[in-house]
Parts: sequence; C-alpha cells; structure tokens
Amino acid sequence: MKELVQLFKDYTGKSNPQIEPLPSSGSNRRYYRLKQEDISLIGVFGQSKEENHAFIELSRHFHKQKLNTPQVLSVSDDEMFYIQEDLGDTVLFDTIKAGRLTGVFSAEEKEVLHKTVAKLADFQVLGAKELDFSVCYPQAEFNSRSVYWDLNYFKYNFLKTTEMEFQEDLLENDFDKLAQHLLQDESDTFLYRDFQSRNVMLVDGDPYFIDYQGGRKGPVYYDVASFLWQAKANFPDDLRDELIKTYIASLKKYREVDEAKFIKKLRLFVLFRTLQVLGAYGFRGYFEKKPHFIQSIPFALNNLRELLKDGFDEYPYLTKILHEMINLKQFADTQKRELEVRVFSFAYKKGIPNDASGNGGGYVFDCRAINNPGKFERYNNVTGLDDSVIKFLEDDGEMKIFLDNIYPLVDSHVRRYIERNFTNLMVSFGCTGGQHRSVYAAQKMAEHISKKFGIRVSLVHREQNLEQEFKSRN
Repeated sequence: MKELVQLFKDYTGKSNPQIEPLPSSGSNRRYYRLKQEDISLIGVFGQSKEENHAFIELSRHFHKQKLNTPQVLSVSDDEMFYIQEDLGDTVLFDTIKAGRLTGVFSAEEKEVLHKTVAKLADFQVLGAKELDFSVCYPQAEFNSRSVYWDLNYFKYNFLKTTEMEFQEDLLENDFDKLAQHLLQDESDTFLYRDFQSRNVMLVDGDPYFIDYQGGRKGPVYYDVASFLWQAKANFPDDLRDELIKTYIASLKKYREVDEAKFIKKLRLFVLFRTLQVLGAYGFRGYFEKKPHFIQSIPFALNNLRELLKDGFDEYPYLTKILHEMINLKQFADTQKRELEVRVFSFAYKKGIPNDASGNGGGYVFDCRAINNPGKFERYNNVTGLDDSVIKFLEDDGEMKIFLDNIYPLVDSHVRRYIERNFTNLMVSFGCTGGQHRSVYAAQKMAEHISKKFGIRVSLVHREQNLEQEFKSRN
C-alpha cells in the first residue's frame, strides 16, 4: 500500500490520500481509490509483472491513439504497482441491469449498447495500428496454441467434471477441425479477449474500455461473440441482430465486410467462446470454489442449448457430446424457464376462467364500469375486435384510461415473474356478455405484452370461442 501512496505523492504532490478498496471480481489484481481534496486516482497492485507490463504498455499505446481507455499516470520501478485515471463507478453491466434481468431493454439501454459495439470496431482496428504486439501477454497473437488452451480448458475443467464417458480421440479430431476453421483468416486487428459489459465504464454516457491486459493480435469475431453472448447478458435475438448490424456498419468504415460470411464465421466463434467460458466457470467454480462462477454456469449452458438448435454438422462428435452434456440430469434445473402469459376475455355470468396451470389464477379486471356498446342494437352482432366497436370504445375514452392504469401494473408483474423464472401468469378481463369491452381489453393487453416483452402470450376470447398465439421472440 505504501508503494501506491508514494506513486500518488510523486504524481500529485499530495501525501495523505484517503484509500478505499474497490471490488476486483474474478481478477487477481487489487484496486484502490486514492483521494485527496479534489483529486481522485485508481491505484492498482497486480501479482503478475508480465500482465501488468502488458496493461501498462497497451494503455500507453491506446492513449496515443486517442481511444477511450484509462490513462496510466505513474508506475513503480518493478511494475507491480501503478496508478491510473479514475473513470468513476458507472459500469455498463450495472447500467443495463433491468434489461439483463427481464430481457426487455429500454431505449436508453439500447442506445448505450449500440454505442459500445460501434466503439469496439474502432478499438479493434485503431488499437492495432502501429502496435508492437510483442508487449501482449501471455501470447502475442491468437494462434493454434491459444485455441487448444481454451478447448482443453473446457475439456478438463468442465466436461470431465461431469464424469461423462467420451472418446478423446474423436473429440480431438473435431477440435482440430474447429481450430483450423477459427484460424483460417489472417488478422491485423486487436483482440480484446475479455470484452464484456463488466469491462466497459461509462463516463458521461460514453463507453470506456478497461481490463484488456489479455489482449493480442486476432480476429474481430471473438470479441463480438464475447460481448453479445456474454453468459448473463440476456440479449433477445432481435436486439442481438441489431447490435451485430451496428458493429458491422462501424467495421465497414475500415474494410469491406461480407455480412453473410461474417455471421457464419461469428457463429463458430460463439461456439468456441462458449466452451472457453464453461471451462473458466468450471475451474473458478468447481476447483477454486468461487460461487459467482458456479451461479453463472446455467446462463452459459442456456446459450449453448440455443446455439446447438441449428447444429454444427462439420463437428459431428463434438456436437453429439455437447448435446449429451447439456441434457445430463445434473443440469436439468439449469434450463431456461420461459414465462407464458395467458390473457382471457369472459362473461361474468358464466364465471371467471379456470387456471389450467394449477396456480390459482392471476389478475382479473372488471370492465363493466366502462360504457357498454352492447346496450345499442347496432352492436349486437359484432365484438370488440370489429372496427365499429373499437371506434365506439376509443372515441368514448373510458377504455383508454382503464388500460393505461392497468398496463404498468401488469408490466411490473411480468418483469418480476421473468426475474424469478416463473412460467405462468394469467390476466383476465370480464364484462357482462364477454363480447365487447372485455374482448377489446384482452386483445390490447395481449398485443401490449407481446410487443413490450417478446414472450409467449396465449389469448383466449372464451365466449367468442377464439384463440390467438403470440410467439416468443427471445
């Protein structure tokens, strides 16, 4: 600690800073905030001199390139301690927490994600410009050795812990093919390697990148896969597709990109990165007994389940083993449980709908206080799905006020059910005959939930004998 205080004094001329330890996640580095008067800096003690040297030299290079990274301000002679610019406490991972938990990302969350992936392309290309890759640690580039390290990391630290029987020679044959495909293209870009939302700080809403000491020369796909398929990111498919398009548009500033080939190659790196992540979670969780990593395993397994739905025909044995692995009994409770919301319209005189899930029902909203089109003969043969009734209810205005009060209540319930991995929610609207007001309200609610959350919604207009299914987009 005295070394950091000395560096602070040498740089600022002030000798008695307040020292606040900061969380270090899974890192072996120790971080401290050193503050005195209006000066605040981050002090770092790293246990690996080689890793420290890589971070310090990369930071100096990125600063020259005017990239958004923390500036290293002072370094001890042995490079075990250094102080750097304080970027604050706003981490992207925390900023998008609501979206991560529910799978529903606000406009503000989406905006900062698009900014981040656009800057990633800049960072990969400009960060590699005139960079001496020999400063990188432990490898100067993404090569066959680093590929096999990660594949074997998965095999020994995760796959073997399951006690599955498998033929290593057949698995290694597919590892060889995968490695060959991953290394096919020459690359002159910077591979961040651990690009995830925990390693992005926001300074006045602008993304800054940290913890790139494991970076090296390598293909751009790896970082895109790391970020968009991060185990706990919970990006829905449509948002992920949007972010890929934003990334490609940014990359196109520097080179031509065949989008179809890019997406095909990206998929291989998603597989590779997912295996590497499972290896890391296995080592940190099962061997180092760190609960944070054990808790992350289900998220990575669910990513793998989704990925395997389309298969990898070029790696038949690996695919077979992965399918067997994710379906093991010990991982049965890790499968993603998706919420289904069932929305009903009904007539009170025929009783409230039964809850087939056995959970006893959910919300029941009474539409009978709203002006009833059914009292007019001209609406006898139409329902709340027909234009004439829709116009009546919307012109009258009472229905809009009614639903505007209900939407926030149901939305908050849906979010909590998603967070808690519940699978069923029932929302029912009743009126006198189950023909006009309740039908209109149930239809609008089903459409609202489907649009906002992208989850499966089943709609039943009971008295009209009509059903509609809104499929999950997640």
